[in-house]
Amino acid sequence: MQPEKEQRSSVVLLGLLVEGGLVLLAWLAGWLLGQPPLERFRWSAWDALLGAAASGPLLLLFLLCLRWPLGPLARIKQLTFEFIIPLFAPCTLFDLALISVLAGFGEEMLFRGVLQGLFTGWLGVWPGLLAASVMFGLAHLITPTYAVLATLMGAYLGFCYHASDNLLVVIAAHALYDFLVLMYLVRRAEPPSVRC
Repeated sequence: MQPEKEQRSSVVLLGLLVEGGLVLLAWLAGWLLGQPPLERFRWSAWDALLGAAASGPLLLLFLLCLRWPLGPLARIKQLTFEFIIPLFAPCTLFDLALISVLAGFGEEMLFRGVLQGLFTGWLGVWPGLLAASVMFGLAHLITPTYAVLATLMGAYLGFCYHASDNLLVVIAAHALYDFLVLMYLVRRAEPPSVRC
C-alpha cells in the first residue's frame, strides 16, 4: 500500500474508532446514569435545516480566527497547518463527511444528550449547560485557548439544544461545521506567511 493510502486508511480508522467510540460511550454512560443520549432526538427536516443554519455563526468565527489570528490564536493556526491539514490531506470528501457525521453524533450524544441532560437535572438549566460546556472544552484541550473556544462552542451548542429541545439540531450543526472546516482546510487553505 502506498504511504498516502496507508495514512488515509489510518486516519479514517482512527476517526471511526474515536468518534464511533464516543457513540458507544454515550450509550454506556447514558445507561449507567439513567440519561438516554437520544431521549430528546427526533427527526424533523425543519430542525435539520435549523441545525445547518446554526453552524453559520461557528463557521464565521472560524474564518475570522483564521484570517486574523491575534495573540494565542496564531498558535492554533500554526498547529492546524503543521498537524491537522497534513493529517487529513489524503482523505476524500466522503472520508471527511463520515468522520464529521460521527463526530456530530458521538460528541453531541455524550456532551449534550447525556452530560447536559444529567447536569441540568442536578444543577438547573444554566449551570448544567455551563458544566457540560466546560467538560466539552476540556475534552478539546489542544491549547488553553482552543479549550476556551471549544467551551464557548459547547455553550452555543448547549443553548441551541436547550432552545430547540431536539438533539438533531446540534448534531447537524456540529457535523456540518466539522465537515466544512475540514474541507476548507484540506482543499483551500493557504499556509500562514513566514515572517522574517
